[in-house]
Amino acid sequence: MKCDITNNSNMNIDELSPLIDDLASHVQGVMDISSLPAITLQEDADNADVLLGKTAQYDPQNKVITVFVTNRHPKDIMRSISHEMIHHAQNERGEFDNVGAVGEGYAQADKHLRNMEKEAYLKGNMCFRDWEDGYKKQMMESIHRQNSFKRRNDIMKKYKSNKNNELNKLLMEK
Repeated sequence: MKCDITNNSNMNIDELSPLIDDLASHVQGVMDISSLPAITLQEDADNADVLLGKTAQYDPQNKVITVFVTNRHPKDIMRSISHEMIHHAQNERGEFDNVGAVGEGYAQADKHLRNMEKEAYLKGNMCFRDWEDGYKKQMMESIHRQNSFKRRNDIMKKYKSNKNNELNKLLMEK
């Protein structure tokens, strides 16, 4: 299932979009998420200039993940998506019901919200790590298969060339 990705940034989404879709599907499977949230990639130069600016946020009412992408590494962007996907899973489980304001210091002041953040950090990072390791392994296996195919192809070409040379030689002798 594909994510609804909105790109409000200058980032080249063509390369990142399939990876985001694949990561979201992975987290969806691990967390048993029934429907994927919308994901918005947002440029925000002012936020990027703040040393401890925002990285991402989840809107439980609209089921939208917003990721601030200015000056960020794609891997870091995807890690944020994984974290926010855990919040989406929490939303589907009803854990955002009866939650009050989530302003400054909410993760220190409210035990329920703190536990939600703990889960998002732990499971979000682990989901990302497992996905990344699996993706890299898949890429290496694909490269290995391509190289094996190329080697077999080269061997067959050489074999065919040698056979053709032999045949030509035999025909010339006749």
